[in-house]
Formats: sequence, C-alpha cells, structure tokens
Amino acid sequence: MNLKCFLLSSVTALVAPTYARAATSLAEPELAEYARVCDAYGAGFFYIPGSETCLKIGGYLRFDAHTGGDSYGFKDRDSYFVRSRADLTFDTRNETEFGTLRSFIELRYNYDNGENARTVQLNNAYIELGGFRVGASDSRFGSWTGYLGMFVDDDVIQDAHDVTNQVSYTLAVGDGLSAFIGAEQGGQGFEVEGYMPHTVGGVKFEDAWGRIAAVAGYDARSEEWAAKVRLDVDFSDSVSAWVMGGYKSDGDEYKNNYYGTWHGDFAVWGGVAAQLSEKATFNAQVAYEDDGTNAAALNLAYEIVPNLTITPEINYTSFGGDRGGFVADGQTDAFEFVIRFQRNF
Repeated sequence: MNLKCFLLSSVTALVAPTYARAATSLAEPELAEYARVCDAYGAGFFYIPGSETCLKIGGYLRFDAHTGGDSYGFKDRDSYFVRSRADLTFDTRNETEFGTLRSFIELRYNYDNGENARTVQLNNAYIELGGFRVGASDSRFGSWTGYLGMFVDDDVIQDAHDVTNQVSYTLAVGDGLSAFIGAEQGGQGFEVEGYMPHTVGGVKFEDAWGRIAAVAGYDARSEEWAAKVRLDVDFSDSVSAWVMGGYKSDGDEYKNNYYGTWHGDFAVWGGVAAQLSEKATFNAQVAYEDDGTNAAALNLAYEIVPNLTITPEINYTSFGGDRGGFVADGQTDAFEFVIRFQRNF
C-alpha cells in the first residue's frame, strides 16, 4: 500500500503542472497580428492590420542655419537665421476596380529663431483614384514640370506658388507620354473670386535620356496667363542637367498673375547635378528674370551615414528692377551662406 501511494503521488506531481500550463495557455489572448510587408508600391509600405490597404509613414528632420546677406532680399540680417523643421508624411494605397486609390498627407512643423516663430503647415492633403486628384497640394503649374534644383534657397526667382486646393485629372497616354488638366483655387492673395477657378494643364514626355514637359495656367481673377517649358537630360548615371523657361502675359504686374510669379515678361532657370562619389553630390543652379534680377547657387550634399546628409551652400543674388526697390536697405546684391543637416526616414 505504501508503494502504491508513493507511485500515485509521483504521477500526480508530474502531470499536474502540464494541465496547469495548458489551462493557462487556453486563457491567454491571441497575439496581435504582425504587420505584413506590402511590396506593390515600393519600399517602406506595410499592410494595415486587418485590411488590404498599404501604408507608408515617412518624413524628415531638418536644421538650417543662414548667415550673411538674405538672398531673397526680405531681411536686414545682422545675425544668424535658424530654422528647425519636422516633416511627417502618411501615404495609403490600395487597388480598386477603378485603379489605385491613394491618400497622401504631409504635415510640416517649423521653429524659426524663437518661440514666437512656430508654424504648422498642412503641405499636402489629397485623394487620388486612377488619374483623378482632389485636395490640397502644390500648384500643378510647378509640380508638373518638376521642382527647381536641390537647394536650400532654390526659388529666389520663383517659378510657381505652393499649396492650393485643386481638382485635376492626369492621363497616361503611353510610351512615356502623359497629360493633365486641372482647376485650382489659388492662395496667398490670389484666391478666385466668384465660381470660375484658375485653370491649368500640361503635357510631358519621358524616356531613358530624360524628359520634356510643358505647362500653362490661366488666372481667372486677373484674366492673365503664364506658361513654362522644361528640358531634363541624363547624360549618365551620375551627371544630369536641366533648363526651363517661363513667359507670362502681364510682365509689368508681377503681383497680378497667380501663375506668373517672376518679375518681367520672362524668366529662365538652369542647373546641373554631378554625383562625385557614393556619398557626395555637387549641385549648381542659375536663374534670371526679365526685370533684371540674377540668382546663383552652389552646394555639396554629403551623406555622412545612410539617411543623414549635411549640405553646405552658397547663394548670390544681384537685385534689379522692382526687387531693387524693395529689398532691405536698398541693397543691390547679397551673398548668403547656409548649412543644412537633414535626417530622412
């Protein structure tokens, strides 16, 4: 009897923990579903758990320090001008019977010099389905031809306005050819009056050698128009160049035309980029407007480690025409030195 009791006690002691662990396991909640990689739209996208919608979260952190003259001519600078920026983007996409459904949001936070200079901007907030787009984004008069060079002060001679509410449709014709037409509300004092919107449209051809793009816009408020043509050429994997020209109908009234943002009848821009090594890229840009102002910029973008780039830059502006009359202290030219740190993610 003593031996029997001993054996039963031993078996019970061995089996009981197993049942206890099983009971505990049954009571535990299921682990949350891990996010799956979505490779349909490029790197960085993942499926939102429980859906077939792909999401990419990205952005950058940036620090700019300016010294010397003001290349835009707006400030009588006797010290540093410093800006810190946080930029956050949310890109969601999924396929539908009408094509890709996309929504894109970009939030931008600036801190300029002191605590009274905080600004928050909604830089993008639009929906796309197939070729249709509705929402807020940079005017397509600028984004269609492509942005100016990779500079801190790239738009001393401005080629387009930035964020505006808009509706547009882009048609991919095929073989590198595409076209779009759109309606825009305008902004920064150029908002439409009444029900007639500003209208804009363009065509583009892209191939292995580069691309050529043209765009035209009609300001419904002032009943004036402007147009631009741009050529980009890739000479090799490491060297590229571009040139762009713009013309508007009311060159004497630069504040009167939403699409003609330069002074005078016409303006020209050009630039070159050369990748000197795996980490270093040299950029140069020049611009001229018919009213008499010239602008030039040079920089060297150096990637210290992946996704962290330091960019020293020098800018020169020779003011003329209308600009020569309103720049700070009546200065005729300005040399500006800039250093930028940017961490992308």
